[in-house]
Amino acid sequence: MPETWVGYYSIVTTLLPHHDGSPLYVSNPEPVLGDLVRVRVRIPEQYGQVIDVHARSNPDHEPRFAVGSFVESVDGWAWWEAEIQVENPVHAYRFLISMANHSTVWLNTTGVHATETLDSEDFRLTSYPAPPAWGRSTVMYQIFPDRFARSTAADSRPLPDWAEPAVWTDEVTHVGPDTPRQFFGGDLAGIQDHLDHLERLGVTMIYLTPIFPARSNHRYDALSFDEVDPMLGGNEALVALVQAAHGRGLRVIGDLTSNHSGDAHEWFRASHLNPAAPESAFYYWLDPENIDYVSWLGVPSLPKFNWNSTELRTRFIDGEGSVVAKWLDEPYSLDGWRVDVANMTGRYLAEDHNESVRRTIRHTMVEINRDTILFGESTNDTTGDFSGDAWHGAMTYANFTRPVWGWLREPYSPAPGGIGMTLGRTAPLTGQQFAETHTRFVAGIPWRVRLHTMNALDTHDTPRFLTHARPGTVPVAWGLSVTLPGIPVVFAGDEFALVGDDGEHSRTPIPWDAIDDARPTIELYSQLIRLRTGHVALSEGGIRWLHVGDDVLVFVREHAAESVLIVAARADFDLTLPVDAFAGMPQSLFGEAMADGMRLAGGGPSFTAWLLPGVELVPFSPPGTILELD
Repeated sequence: MPETWVGYYSIVTTLLPHHDGSPLYVSNPEPVLGDLVRVRVRIPEQYGQVIDVHARSNPDHEPRFAVGSFVESVDGWAWWEAEIQVENPVHAYRFLISMANHSTVWLNTTGVHATETLDSEDFRLTSYPAPPAWGRSTVMYQIFPDRFARSTAADSRPLPDWAEPAVWTDEVTHVGPDTPRQFFGGDLAGIQDHLDHLERLGVTMIYLTPIFPARSNHRYDALSFDEVDPMLGGNEALVALVQAAHGRGLRVIGDLTSNHSGDAHEWFRASHLNPAAPESAFYYWLDPENIDYVSWLGVPSLPKFNWNSTELRTRFIDGEGSVVAKWLDEPYSLDGWRVDVANMTGRYLAEDHNESVRRTIRHTMVEINRDTILFGESTNDTTGDFSGDAWHGAMTYANFTRPVWGWLREPYSPAPGGIGMTLGRTAPLTGQQFAETHTRFVAGIPWRVRLHTMNALDTHDTPRFLTHARPGTVPVAWGLSVTLPGIPVVFAGDEFALVGDDGEHSRTPIPWDAIDDARPTIELYSQLIRLRTGHVALSEGGIRWLHVGDDVLVFVREHAAESVLIVAARADFDLTLPVDAFAGMPQSLFGEAMADGMRLAGGGPSFTAWLLPGVELVPFSPPGTILELD
């Protein structure tokens, strides 16, 4: 057996035992409590002689071991199978592998270990209701409505009293008090006018940042949740946009602020200085007169909701008459929600209502339309909140955005700021550090949640990736977004090669008159989106890392129907993988690198994908009636 093993800090080019939560390894990825589920582990024959395999579960925090049995040998790998019973809503398990040389190793989400590992790093099966079937094949397109497109109808609307008018070609104000007041006047009809662009690009879902009336261009300071901002065209414009998008096979989700409202919100205005108002219980007041209050990060325009209030829950998140329900129901028919600062929602001092709030939101969504999706923003470690009980996936930066920036940014470029991109978190990284960081932050979430977590190169809250990227690395970065497990995200304008120094600066109006100049980048994005949507292995398949070096990353996404081999490089490379790293003859799908047997070589920066055969295995054994334990 090799003396090296994979953990957070040692990812090596060695064939090692492997398991993930994909259908190759789990007989039922959507179990309910009490189900018997078969789980498989594959072990390279060159790793050494295996004596036995156990699946170690931890129901009710009491370990137990299920005896594994040998299944078959395929392409130099021995497959073993064990049966576990799902006894908790989130059922954790790992593997214990015993070798003929009297050594043992543990296999968990962070890799292979010679010593016992933390429960927090176990694989996880979640028995909560599954996300909609379409979710894992989604490619998301994020639109900041004020800056996407302005219809002719926008010219006739009177300017809000808070707004500073801007011409579409003006520079974005991203420093100073006018930052949230600069108003370009993009609207929903403008988005509808450009659905052809989105259809040609190949995306499958539009994510709209807030569309409710507010006193800022970003609209995260809502003054009502009961109507669409008239400056965007009002309710009728939303109905028309969603109907037109659905007619093209595009889904549309909205953006909710469950953590706060604006200080001009009708609920806040009714209760500010008025303790007797029913809405007084909706917020955290710091004095008996309702003068001072708790707000998001101390920003007075964003007073924080108090989820102790039953009435707030009734109006906002609970049941058919709530805000959550209204916009999912006809005639608006949104396909889901992204929830802003979901990680902060319901949390204040000793109080924590986050679980209750998120579960209520999802319950309401299921009542209205089970086939809707729910994303929660969580800018750092998502482990605690993302068990699959409500949020289907995370909008986060720790597992993808920051590592990609760290690996592919200019070494001497200033570290970018902005939400999710604070100083030091995008320090230059090696490829090994990228893989370690990515592995660390996906380790604690179930596979099903991982498939629905957003792989965003940038968003409206970060600088644009291109601003600080090494020359030629956009194909590498976007290639990783569409091929690593998760939902690829295009922030509108990335395909136009836009830049921006921070989140506000990145909210540049789309230069539609320069679309011809942007064709090469648009085509690059479109080709890689169609690579993603054209291959089930990239939506549902498992992932095995085959090589992690300072300048080149190699992994394979595997499915029964097909596999896809990926090389992402920031410099020239020439490497040879171990025998049996993959099976079959690679067929080029994208890129120009060479594959000759186990040798991969090419220039850099570059991104290359090859098609490989699927992994064909004997079917899982039928679930038994008795769980065999040691």
